[in-house]
Amino acid sequence: MPDRPALLAELRAALGPTAVLDAPEEMAPHLTDWTGAFTGHAFAVVRPATTDEVAAVVRACVAAGVGVVPQGGNTGLAGGAIPGPDGAAVVVVLDRMRRVREVDPVADTITVEAGVALQSVQESAVEAGRLFPLSLGSEGSCTVGGNVSTNAGGTAVLRYGMMRELVLGLEVVLPDGRIWDGLRPLRKDNTGYDLKQLFIGAEGTLGIVTAAVLRLFPATPRRATALLALESVEAATALLPLLRGVAGEQLTTWELISREALGLVLEHHPGARDPFDAEHRWYGLVELAGASADVDVRLQDALEAAAEAGLLVDAVVAGSPQQRAALWVLREGVSEAQKIAGATLKHDVTLPTRALPDFVAQVGPRLRDALPGVRLVTYGHVGDGNLHYNLSAPVGDDAALRAAAPTLTRIVYDAVAGLGGSISAEHGVGVLKRDAAASYKSEVEVELMRTVKRALDPRGLMNPGKVVP
Repeated sequence: MPDRPALLAELRAALGPTAVLDAPEEMAPHLTDWTGAFTGHAFAVVRPATTDEVAAVVRACVAAGVGVVPQGGNTGLAGGAIPGPDGAAVVVVLDRMRRVREVDPVADTITVEAGVALQSVQESAVEAGRLFPLSLGSEGSCTVGGNVSTNAGGTAVLRYGMMRELVLGLEVVLPDGRIWDGLRPLRKDNTGYDLKQLFIGAEGTLGIVTAAVLRLFPATPRRATALLALESVEAATALLPLLRGVAGEQLTTWELISREALGLVLEHHPGARDPFDAEHRWYGLVELAGASADVDVRLQDALEAAAEAGLLVDAVVAGSPQQRAALWVLREGVSEAQKIAGATLKHDVTLPTRALPDFVAQVGPRLRDALPGVRLVTYGHVGDGNLHYNLSAPVGDDAALRAAAPTLTRIVYDAVAGLGGSISAEHGVGVLKRDAAASYKSEVEVELMRTVKRALDPRGLMNPGKVVP
């Protein structure tokens, strides 16, 4: 067992007394995740302010044989930033590392520390006349370190890609306490292994991301947004190539929302209203973005082409920023509304886009047979094949969902695997999907992951128990 007083004293000497928390009431906010599904215990919670301080924490913990759990905004959905139940790890919260180190509008890059909130990155880009395109419902509180470590996606992946495509360089504290300075803003660097890719999506199991160089893009001040009423998921997937053909690179978002999902928002989100006179089975939120007024023309052309092809039941076009915001509430409000509505079982899956209709058709009846009354709250990024295929408990029966959760999840995951998909699209693996993810991978793939883990973290102290079984 580590010498607790000695380690706490060393951490306080390195960070200052106020940056090391060990009282239960001080640590509590960092020991339960946003969903409330994961709660752990910690040796201590520390809040370093610099990369050197992070390195000092890691060196002290490694010397004492204590695990290290990195945490950003604690907005994750897979338990990846929560310590285990044994209280044998130090939680390293990076919320004091909030500096925007540089904005380079010539190279179109921004260099930020890991604790900078995503919304602050977006705002800094706007101040420089540029765009940082990553957009998430939690962007006001999630942080760059967490976005990098989970390879975050969001609503603009269709046009700009995931976080992996937006990162040019990283600064990382390695499991032995050394600092790798890979903050190079280069588009081309063909000198061997692309080391930054090891840490993107690794959820802190290979090191702690302390800063990143991110790509910026030309500003897109003009937006054209519409909510489409659709008859089926088949219509949504068929519309994707049509929208691309008409809108070209201006197509930024193509989202899918089921009636069950939209209904929860209307019920639980203050001020939300249905823009249509009648209910429809499915809805699609489309957005074009650019610098010129032709985004409105292209959207109108796309809607006319969709109607001519018989893929569109009805449409509402936002005529003002306020109307655009109201349409986005119907999509971005689903997660919070579902949380209010009762027990939730979340599945963040991705499939080949063409397989989405088959998946929805296969899985829904199987789930309803397994748990009568289960509510299928389906929404997501149909443009890149990512569905948030969430389940809400039968009305008034949260216990039934919890009891049936293993069976329901297996039904979803088996269908995903059978159609060539992945059981985690953008929420990460954490502890929630650790064992399941391994069971759907080949032995070769799992062993390759374990080999990388052993090579960089031979003692298994970096975010122990996460991602790799």
